[in-house]
Amino acid sequence: MTIFPRSRRNIMSLVKWNPWREIEDVFDRNIKRVPSRLSDLGFATSEDWTPKVDISETDKEFIIKAELPEVKREDVKVTVDKGVLTICGERKQEREEEGKTFHRVERYYGSFTRSFTLPENVDESKVDASYKDGMLNLKIEKTEEAKPTSIEVEIK
Repeated sequence: MTIFPRSRRNIMSLVKWNPWREIEDVFDRNIKRVPSRLSDLGFATSEDWTPKVDISETDKEFIIKAELPEVKREDVKVTVDKGVLTICGERKQEREEEGKTFHRVERYYGSFTRSFTLPENVDESKVDASYKDGMLNLKIEKTEEAKPTSIEVEIK
């Protein structure tokens, strides 16, 4: 496993550490290797549909890019509530039409939700969202961090 220290630092500043989440991630990564899952047998299930996301940071903002292929703009919703940014939506499956038969379905369909805890140094009211070619791009503006000040306290 390759770790890029700078990238890892940036991601860690965006998400609060939750030990249970790490345990769930390890479980999820390993359970996908079990061949008894329907998706491994050629059947896609809705619980497998989770869009891939990249999170980066500049001096002025955090940038979140989510891959949402074949999801229509009107089927995507982005909300920010109490420091948590949530992306949810749905990729709808093609309906069988007369004369059209599906022999194999490997792509995932259905509803999805991704949530991210925002750091304290962002302005939740200044989230810029754009959507083009199946990519959702979010830019979250940073605020000035409170800088600690040094004061001398008079002892009486």
